Amino acid sequence: MSRLSEKTPSDKTLSDKTIDKLAAGDLPDSTPSPEFSRDERRILLRIAHEAILCALEQRPAPQTQIFSPALSAPRGVFTTLYLSGERGPELRGCVGYAAAMAPLYRAVAETARAAAFDDSRFLPVTRQEAHRLEVSLSVLSPLFPIHPDAVEVGRHGLVVSQGSRRGLLLPQVPVEHGWDRETFLDQTCRKAGLPLDAWRKAATLEAFTAEVFSDADVEGLG
Repeated sequence: MSRLSEKTPSDKTLSDKTIDKLAAGDLPDSTPSPEFSRDERRILLRIAHEAILCALEQRPAPQTQIFSPALSAPRGVFTTLYLSGERGPELRGCVGYAAAMAPLYRAVAETARAAAFDDSRFLPVTRQEAHRLEVSLSVLSPLFPIHPDAVEVGRHGLVVSQGSRRGLLLPQVPVEHGWDRETFLDQTCRKAGLPLDAWRKAATLEAFTAEVFSDADVEGLG
């Protein structure tokens, strides 16, 4: 998936003890409670749709008043766009920030516009398509170092880097493709333009978790 930014978020937001636990895979087994409420998810999804429509209509985005500290905090986020097709939803664009570069609500607007118009794999979204788009947001945790054996498919996203090359895959990607752990690691290296086995050698391996939600998960977006 395309990335709008390749900066790495600071690990200063995590204590050394927490980072050690994350790197070792010492995480709670229970599914964590959602970080964002239904209303907060609805606001973020609406912001994504409005950002795309405003760009198409060449008008300024409305000034959304954000009272939620969670939506105002800097976070990394990826916006993924889908269009309904004969064989189900088809990818229409995906762009994101791996780093906490801007307040979440603003990062969502920026990555939504970029996913719609700047993903080099696709032509820009048209007016006809805009009203048929389904938006999926993946709000990222800070990156943390991880041992390959601690990577959990479906739980962790991965970043592999070596020199100027860097590749990122979201946690849902290996699940969608039916990959096992090693294939996930290999394919993240491929994303970085590195040999498939770079994760076994000198490449740096980092992980993150993500809270993922989409239009289908939230009622009454209009």
